[in-house]
Amino acid sequence: MTTVGILGAGQLGRMLALAGYPLGMRFVAYDEAPEAPAGHLLDLTVAGWDDDSAIDAFGSSCTLATYEFENVPVAAVRRLAARIPVFPSPQALETAQDRLSEKTLFRSLGIETAPFAPVDTLPELEDALRAIGLPAMLKTRRMGYDGKGQRLLQDVSDARRAFEALGARNLILEGFVSFERELSILAARSTRGETVVWPLVENVHRDGILRLSTAPAADEGGTLLASAARIVSAVLEALDYAGVLAIELFDRGGRLLANEMAPRVHNSGHWTIEGSTTSQFENHLRAIAGWPLGSTETAGCAAMVNLVGEIPDPERVLEIPGAHLHLYGKSPRPGRKLGHVTLVKPDRAALAAAVSRLAGVVREQALQR
Repeated sequence: MTTVGILGAGQLGRMLALAGYPLGMRFVAYDEAPEAPAGHLLDLTVAGWDDDSAIDAFGSSCTLATYEFENVPVAAVRRLAARIPVFPSPQALETAQDRLSEKTLFRSLGIETAPFAPVDTLPELEDALRAIGLPAMLKTRRMGYDGKGQRLLQDVSDARRAFEALGARNLILEGFVSFERELSILAARSTRGETVVWPLVENVHRDGILRLSTAPAADEGGTLLASAARIVSAVLEALDYAGVLAIELFDRGGRLLANEMAPRVHNSGHWTIEGSTTSQFENHLRAIAGWPLGSTETAGCAAMVNLVGEIPDPERVLEIPGAHLHLYGKSPRPGRKLGHVTLVKPDRAALAAAVSRLAGVVREQALQR
């Protein structure tokens, strides 16, 4: 029996296990947090990422390993990879952890990005602002997610305050991109080199947090999907990647600019659980096990609505035809992703109506509290 070790035990690890149990896989997880959601379903090792003996013991319990968030320390992954196969590779993880490294990789592959420059001092920030212009985004190179670790600079007077607020080192300045839509492309590549790509996804964020994903994104003639598929395939090949890779993109008048990549299953792919022949979670597991990949075909349209901060009445949600509720076992708090709802419909009009109805349920509950 294949035993998959998951580094991190959040909701993505939980959904990986739910996808893998029907395949006959067994799962164990490693996390610093004893109350992590995946721990409700599988054996959880609770230890620090710098605990070498715990990492070694964890490796002895697994056939292979993967991770469900990209901020796992690379040193811990390399130590584990010396004992068992780990996918995606430590190199892929290390590249994705650093915004400068990932954008440098994109550029080296001929993938368009916003202009960028590394920033470690105030004079470097001033030089970068002169070269890139305003408005611009100042970001930490590492550890930023869900809108954290970044500041919008509208004026030169914003620069010093933002520089100090973000730690005054290991930063990157990026040109602000005026875009029509935020998109993402997800693909899986197996250890045997087989690759599959899901339909292009359109995403809506608020306060830096993903709120809504719809698939397939409107794409006249399929030209954007073809372009996005070329982008993700180039990165997969360059990193000799195994597993699911997500790349966030900006649609700027029909031109795609790469923003960031995630070397794991991704929030904007949760719709695939019900909306695709094979979910991102199942294909990730097939990919790292070296098994044949499943079809990414869809029937109709799907949307994923994140439940952020509070959980609506499950009965009200499930009254909506085509709604599928996924709760992560987390305690509510502002800004926290507590679950999601997937809606599957035969066409865009029916999907939009269902999303509107769900939004009404969530909004009505919030007003009653």
